[in-house]
Amino acid sequence: MTLTDAGRTAAITASAMAPAKINLALHVTGLDDKAFHLLDTLVVFADFGDRITIARADRDGFEVTGLHAGALAGEGENLVTQARDMLRQSHRRHDCFPVAIALEKNLPVASGVGGGSSDAATTLRLLARIWNLPAGEGELARIGLALGADVPMCLAGRPLVARGIGEAVTPIPAFPALSMVLVNPGIAVPTGAVFSALAGKQNPPLPPLPVAPTQGQLIDWLATTRNDLEAPAKTIAPAIDEAGDLLAGTGALLARMSGSGATCFGLFGDRLAAETAAGAIAKRRPRWFVRAVTTGGSPAS
Repeated sequence: MTLTDAGRTAAITASAMAPAKINLALHVTGLDDKAFHLLDTLVVFADFGDRITIARADRDGFEVTGLHAGALAGEGENLVTQARDMLRQSHRRHDCFPVAIALEKNLPVASGVGGGSSDAATTLRLLARIWNLPAGEGELARIGLALGADVPMCLAGRPLVARGIGEAVTPIPAFPALSMVLVNPGIAVPTGAVFSALAGKQNPPLPPLPVAPTQGQLIDWLATTRNDLEAPAKTIAPAIDEAGDLLAGTGALLARMSGSGATCFGLFGDRLAAETAAGAIAKRRPRWFVRAVTTGGSPAS
């Protein structure tokens, strides 16, 4: 049902960006008693992503627009509508009136930058606000975890280390903003397939992160880390190699795959260098997703 079909009864109530989530490092450290993979990952969030817009309506509605909307066609229920339904179910005694939700899909689907998880997290936050619910961070994280392991970290939305299956989130104070380029070769990589192809599931955790690192110190530290999912992802999408090579060839200080792929990121000295590199890569691969972004930092506590 589209927003028009749902029938808006009020002006737009709330709108927010659902930022891309980038795993700067991702170590797979084992399996829990349910055979879920345990992670140790350093995460930041970009100034670019999808957008969620919610309006009061006569009845619930949901529509997807944007460059990558077609990739979601025929997928059935979206994480956004699942988030709506779960939050409403948790607050049956409150006036969780019908809403029309629009998802502007700007991020590639199944691309390793947490698009669906960030969409769900943003939906939970906006609905808790417009429904005026007594839903604290803990409750939203609990609902979010039921939707997906990445949702709690997307609810935090700031530099953090996540452990466990992703639910144990530790925000990082005094963390630098970063200029980077995101590159995706237009290949959807199913997360489950990547984890299934992972040979070694018992790997060392992240080393201790420097306190209040500069960008240079952070890049030196990242060089001692890895993304354990990169090798298995490349067996599914060999173009990941080319994406990394293009980033390195345009001056990236460090290039690596994010999450389970196929999006790769390259870190650059400043935004101008990132935009210059993005332009060069987009010229060579005009059909790929290429975007210069800045990630949010954390002030000293």
